[in-house]
Amino acid sequence: MDELKQSVQNAAYEQKDPLLIYKFESFNLFKVMVEKINKSVVSTLMKGQIPMQEPEAVKGEQRHRTDLSRLHEGRSEAAVARQQNKKAEPIRVAPKTGRNEPCPCGSGLKYKNCHGKNE
Repeated sequence: MDELKQSVQNAAYEQKDPLLIYKFESFNLFKVMVEKINKSVVSTLMKGQIPMQEPEAVKGEQRHRTDLSRLHEGRSEAAVARQQNKKAEPIRVAPKTGRNEPCPCGSGLKYKNCHGKNE
């Protein structure tokens, strides 16, 4: 791309629109790059081989597969365990006191300046 930039700057001396030249040349470079990538992918795929297994080995592997129904049950049990581990909120008898309301102890101060100071 740096070489392209330099050649486009030189095209400006030739009284040609540098933006158009940059667009065309960069598109051509992109097409060449895509073609090279396609060729390398195809050559890699053509060199690859698929390993073949004996039919007896495939049947033996099917016996060792896990039962997916047990897998789902394990996940649901883990979700239940996570819900039980959540921090339990205390059960409040009275409504929660706001910070700027009078303190319920009767001191006449705001809650944030009396008992709510430590929170």
